[in-house]
Amino acid sequence: MTDRDPVEAVDLDIYDSGPLPWSRVHERLPVDLAKAETAVFLGTVRPDGRPHSAGVGALWHDGDLYLTSGPATRKSRNLAANPACTLSIRLTGVDLVLEGEAARTVEPDVLARVAAGYREGGWPAEVDGDALTAPFSAQSAGPPPWHLYRFTFHTAFGVATAEPFGATRWRFER
Repeated sequence: MTDRDPVEAVDLDIYDSGPLPWSRVHERLPVDLAKAETAVFLGTVRPDGRPHSAGVGALWHDGDLYLTSGPATRKSRNLAANPACTLSIRLTGVDLVLEGEAARTVEPDVLARVAAGYREGGWPAEVDGDALTAPFSAQSAGPPPWHLYRFTFHTAFGVATAEPFGATRWRFER
């Protein structure tokens, strides 16, 4: 679960603005991720060690972050070999980078709840076996059906882009 408080917050601001409260980020995640225009990029590692980044549609649901990807995409193949990854998100007022792991979930109730969450946000996702499908998706997702991944983070970096300014690193229990 990612809906928890950090165990450590380190002020990284070089202008003495003070640390950002985690609540500022936590409050923005469900609101901003529900908007299709919120930029979210998944960073993975190729088998040869080279980085890979791709835009994804992420959803905050019941305290967890989810994303989808077709099984044949580079990002899905990278996650199958190495689940360590990052999510970079442009929230209102804060640029955020989350470090953690993404694991495929096939739990029917989770698939159903997350598909409903995507539908509420305007993407007509439906459960199809152990994956999701819809009449359309982002080009980067590949063709349907799409695997659902739960992203669990252990470290977050936030840089405020609006007042009050600041920069903070948060660590969470694994």
